[in-house]
Amino acid sequence: MALPIEDYAFLGNMETAALVGADGSVDWLCLPRFDSGACFAALLGGPGNGRWTMAPVGEHRMSARRYRPDSLVLETEFRCAEGTVRVVDCMPVGTHRTGMVRRVEGVEGRVRMRSEAVVRFDYGSVVPWVRRDGRRLHLVAGPDDCYLDSDVEFGFGPGADPAAEFTIAAGDRADFGLTWVPPRSPEPEPFDVGAVIAHTDLFWRGWASRCGYEGRYRDAVVRSLITLKALTHAPGGGMVAAATASLPEQLGGVRNWDYRYCWLRDATLTLLTLLESGYTEAAVAWREWLLRAVAGEPAQMRIMYGIEGERRLPELELEWLSGYEGSVPVRIGNEAARQWQLDVYGEVMDVFHQSRIHGIPPQEPAWRLQRSLMDFLESHWRDPDNGIWEMRGPRRQFTHSKIMAWTAVDRAVKGIEMFGLEGPVNDWRRLREEIFRDVCANGYDAERRTFTQYYGSSSLDAALLMTSSVGFLPATDERMRGTVAAVQRELCRDGLVQRYSMEEATRRVDGLPPGEGVFLPCTFWLADNLIMQGRAEEGRDRFEHLLSLRNDLGLLSEEYDPDTGRLIGNFPQALSHIALVDTAFELERGRRGPSRQRSGTGGRVTAPRDRRVDEST
Repeated sequence: MALPIEDYAFLGNMETAALVGADGSVDWLCLPRFDSGACFAALLGGPGNGRWTMAPVGEHRMSARRYRPDSLVLETEFRCAEGTVRVVDCMPVGTHRTGMVRRVEGVEGRVRMRSEAVVRFDYGSVVPWVRRDGRRLHLVAGPDDCYLDSDVEFGFGPGADPAAEFTIAAGDRADFGLTWVPPRSPEPEPFDVGAVIAHTDLFWRGWASRCGYEGRYRDAVVRSLITLKALTHAPGGGMVAAATASLPEQLGGVRNWDYRYCWLRDATLTLLTLLESGYTEAAVAWREWLLRAVAGEPAQMRIMYGIEGERRLPELELEWLSGYEGSVPVRIGNEAARQWQLDVYGEVMDVFHQSRIHGIPPQEPAWRLQRSLMDFLESHWRDPDNGIWEMRGPRRQFTHSKIMAWTAVDRAVKGIEMFGLEGPVNDWRRLREEIFRDVCANGYDAERRTFTQYYGSSSLDAALLMTSSVGFLPATDERMRGTVAAVQRELCRDGLVQRYSMEEATRRVDGLPPGEGVFLPCTFWLADNLIMQGRAEEGRDRFEHLLSLRNDLGLLSEEYDPDTGRLIGNFPQALSHIALVDTAFELERGRRGPSRQRSGTGGRVTAPRDRRVDEST
């Protein structure tokens, strides 16, 4: 059985990612890309589905583990009766090769170590052909071609998988390097493991040093930003939502999805967070990725794409994998790619607008794309959609989706007002007002004093906590105060927020049986609202409680199970770390005291402290 999700560390090189357990086992690694077939898939099955172990022989315990400061180099120490060893793991950056290196260092005494490399390509289903050449192993099957180099000699265990036992004394070290190459490529030179570790550490520390946040939660913010950066596909500029596939939203349940793709929503929110943190260069690469990915008719824009902008992401079930703690089916691909979600137009328009605010020059192809999106929205904003949570039931008039349609139009108007771009600004102003009135008339329940999940419903939706963040209404508006109170009253479990009302009727909305953990990003959004309402200490308490749910390395998954006290869902989850950084910034703004509120267009009031509401209103 795989370890609890919180017992895993995350490694990445901006091309792919690995999960390393506290027991020293690499239980998840996809090569060469985030969305490639895993060669180590024990996370979703068992040891026979692929893993790479590195630990002392016999009885031992993990005594400490940590990332090096502001880095993505992992150090894990194991202690046993004979002494202590340290395993240093990282994924090389900037080498034009993808893979992973491991170094075993003797700290004290003499420790007998064992390593077993159970490589199984295509998500644990394909046993490779293995050829040994001295201390190099060549593992190949179909399109997958890997080399494992080491300072020790691997033999073949009872299961015919490579295994090695060796002794490490204090001051000694043994190095290992796994490299993926394209089929029929020349043999690569072995990694210089020491140089790779030093270069990787230097890269991440240099990148982290540019972080623009200097508040009291800097360590948590930097760890989240490093995680977000590592989830970026550097060659193309896309940003994946998580490093894993099919980790369950409920242990033993069926809500198991593949998150190794580029959701426009998650990518734009990641980019907004990086922009506020001082990383403007990410916006240029992402803008180029987006223009390639969405090329064509606005009606054909997808909610998500493959890492290089692929549109076909067929959803498959892998019957040979038993699932994380029996959570089946195990799915790869994601059928949600075929859904229609209105809110992504708002996120895309917003990120273009914020890029300009942060000094990234306007680009004619980008504005042409925005004009095309606006032309489409004018005719389709009233259409029902699948909503932010990718409901697999019938399409509905989701309130949050309409608010994000308003956001799209608002940012188009601001593009003309602030940057002199050309467009039918008066028509767009009228459209913005029309959407605003429609939402307030149909998405708000005056009797219960709350916005509702969709027009005419009584259900709640935590996505509505983003209403003030996009400037639709200030957090101090009575309608928002009522919505926040309703969320606290009806969607909270132990102070943590569920995504939406979970009841038997939910099946008619999302097409699935009810039941999942609390959604961590939504709880951060609740904290944001409390802070914007002037309840900063309540918001801080909520934020610090969320920080306490991170694992020992500062990582968060998508959800949390209050009953078992465990992280659940895909891991690490970009949206959770985005929300953490955003709330840390919101606390800094709140610490400086309430700001003067300003009247917005159409007589509405906007929230000036919000990073997404510009100062021109």
